[in-house]
Amino acid sequence: MNSYTYLLTSEQTPKLRSLLLELGFEFSPKPYTIFFAKKGKLSVAVYEKGPKVLVQGKGVEEFVQFELEPKILGEAKLGYEEVHSPEMFQPHFGIDESGKGDFFGPLVIAGAYVDRAIARKLIDAGVQDSKRIGSDARIRALAGEIRRAVVGLFETISISPERYNQLYESFGNLNRLLGWGHARVIENLLAKKPDCPRAISDQFADPKVLQNSLLQHGRKIEIEQRTKAESDVAVAAASILAREAFIDWMDRQSRELGVRLDRGSSSSTRATAEKIVSAGGPEALRKVAKVHFRTAYEAAPEHFAPPAPRTRRNRSRCAADGWREKPTGPVTSSQPALPAIRQDE
Repeated sequence: MNSYTYLLTSEQTPKLRSLLLELGFEFSPKPYTIFFAKKGKLSVAVYEKGPKVLVQGKGVEEFVQFELEPKILGEAKLGYEEVHSPEMFQPHFGIDESGKGDFFGPLVIAGAYVDRAIARKLIDAGVQDSKRIGSDARIRALAGEIRRAVVGLFETISISPERYNQLYESFGNLNRLLGWGHARVIENLLAKKPDCPRAISDQFADPKVLQNSLLQHGRKIEIEQRTKAESDVAVAAASILAREAFIDWMDRQSRELGVRLDRGSSSSTRATAEKIVSAGGPEALRKVAKVHFRTAYEAAPEHFAPPAPRTRRNRSRCAADGWREKPTGPVTSSQPALPAIRQDE
């Protein structure tokens, strides 16, 4: 193991700093950190976002097991994953997405299969929820480790913004679109591993949305949707594969356009959207952005519809970026039949 990340509490952060001082670590400034310290080839950084600690270098496992866990975290987890979460080592698929809350870029849905041997390889490689990894280089390195570990038993579907906007108009609801996309990934994985008994994903809608979408195509598998599903190593692996595809698309399109496409949603995102509209017209935005977001209306109010008011019954029409919809019911047979999509359609 050459890296370890964990979310800290506000009380644990100063305690860790004091521990590092006692152990003889040398401190130096580093962007976006509360503090950064190094001793020999081992570094410990506590980032402002979280806050979260990142331990890297030589001796990570020993530091975590003999210093960080007993003296700061107060619990032993590293090496005890099979005791705390035995189900994580049983055969199953993990599904996750990236780009759902980003104005620019595709919606990417990925999945990966694990069994006991694969789960152990992924944990030892440092696989964790992509949202806890701040470096694109680290995302790409871990994605390579995942592909080698699962030996072809993974799937990534990247829905380009242009295609996403078409699908969103057809479904009229993000949860249904997500359910359909998750179902396509599971179907493709089942074609590779038909005896897999279970699939886990984050809780994004009524589970019937996903289950019904699978049943329409003659597929049956136990679906488990839960909050914080990324704690499962298969879901974490899927989140990294999805994130890699997302950042690769963003980097590639930024180079082609000669404009940096910002992630998330902010004032800079709106400014970039206005530049794209000014240079290529409103339709140019459809090729690089999700135009049901509020940002599209703000950048070209004469072309894109204003967001609907927030209501308890209609969160799905609320265009606040990064929103989460209220379930609107299962996909039925009246839902338009749409073909499976592949990478970068």
